[in-house]
Amino acid sequence: MATVGRDGTPHVAPVGWSYNLQTETIDIGGRNFEASKKYRDVRRSGRAAIVIDDLASVDPWRPRGVEVRGRAEAVSDPSPMIRIHPDRVVSWGLDGDAP
Repeated sequence: MATVGRDGTPHVAPVGWSYNLQTETIDIGGRNFEASKKYRDVRRSGRAAIVIDDLASVDPWRPRGVEVRGRAEAVSDPSPMIRIHPDRVVSWGLDGDAP
């Protein structure tokens, strides 16, 4: 996940995530999350991005992934999390045929 610090410096960190079907958002949370830099960055800037990638288990292996950028909110209820509302979604390697 990527956020932008107060001084404009990017901040990137690995995170756990889930897709929230009800709100059509990417929800990101973790332990003591409300004390994290990413949580503070989103509260201040309202923007975030995430890249979700892996290697397809085929021979030859093939990278695939999704990048989501958008408006983000620091949510406190039911538990502290960042909720990304997608503005831009880019994917690669998901169609099964393209390298």
